[in-house]
Amino acid sequence: MKVRHPAPSDKGSKQRAVRLLPSGIAFTAEPGADLLGAAAQVGIDVPSACRNGVCEICEARLLAGSALNTRNQQTIEVGERLMMCRSIALTDLELEIPAVMAAGNNQPGKFQAKVVDVRSISHDVYRVELQLPRRRELSFHAGQYLSVNLPDADPCYFSIASSPSAQNIELHIQATPEWVSAQKVIDALTSGGEVTVELPHGKACLASAPTKPLLLVAAGTGFAQMKSLVDYLRETSYDQPVKLYWGVRRHEDMYLRALAQQWQDEWPRFTFLPVVGDDEDNDWAGHHDQLVRAVLASGMDWENVEVHASGSPTMVYTLMDALVEAGLPEAAFFSDVLEYAPRT
Repeated sequence: MKVRHPAPSDKGSKQRAVRLLPSGIAFTAEPGADLLGAAAQVGIDVPSACRNGVCEICEARLLAGSALNTRNQQTIEVGERLMMCRSIALTDLELEIPAVMAAGNNQPGKFQAKVVDVRSISHDVYRVELQLPRRRELSFHAGQYLSVNLPDADPCYFSIASSPSAQNIELHIQATPEWVSAQKVIDALTSGGEVTVELPHGKACLASAPTKPLLLVAAGTGFAQMKSLVDYLRETSYDQPVKLYWGVRRHEDMYLRALAQQWQDEWPRFTFLPVVGDDEDNDWAGHHDQLVRAVLASGMDWENVEVHASGSPTMVYTLMDALVEAGLPEAAFFSDVLEYAPRT
């Protein structure tokens, strides 16, 4: 018969490193903090519901280290399961929890989404709100995107503008009668009660809060992806500086400038830097150069920063080349363009 001994009353006074497998995501748990809460502090999406160890949704298996079950005050042995909401790390830990996915590893699926709202927020940008069934069962990372699939049409891809914790999905869709595919999507969303979407897509995203300062660079409606990242980070304990550069051709193209300014007013670590080209020529590439020059002048330590960029392939590659030449490690530059429009 196996005898279980109560855990020592001294739970330790230092932070514990916790590594989740197979995702490889790691975080630090403060003394006395339950593992579920510690993961949430850095934005790690661990499935949960009751938070008292009953529903067993946050179950993991202990692979290495020692943990305390706070329900019965007994130690948890290697190989045994634990509920993250009712467990405290006594040492550094390794846990097996397949429900936690690494950045970009969530498998996309198709869903029938209910159209909650479609409204114009500028001369050519619409804010769309979608409601998905069984929202709690759908997991995506901040910065990912989805496709809207209309009958007899190619999928149209749009960045998700909302945090993974938001109840509904927010999109920012730029559309005019000249842009046939985007206008067709807006027409369908406005007239129909439901639409087929596929998500999540994209590897340029955050599965947890980064450990370095963050530089966000958006052109046009690339702001949508940055909004998802900012909303997500503000829900965590992330305390590094965040700078957002938003480049547009004309002042009226900066369709949510007041929101970006509000972030700067409310979040001391956040800085918003608008870049306006003041030019109506859609074929003029100078606004890309202007945005890149502004970013290069930021004075950041390029060896110690993580960059996320969203815009056209021309803008993204121009920016990446300039930053790598300035000293940014190429592995610290993230953009969906690198995935869907790779250099040949």
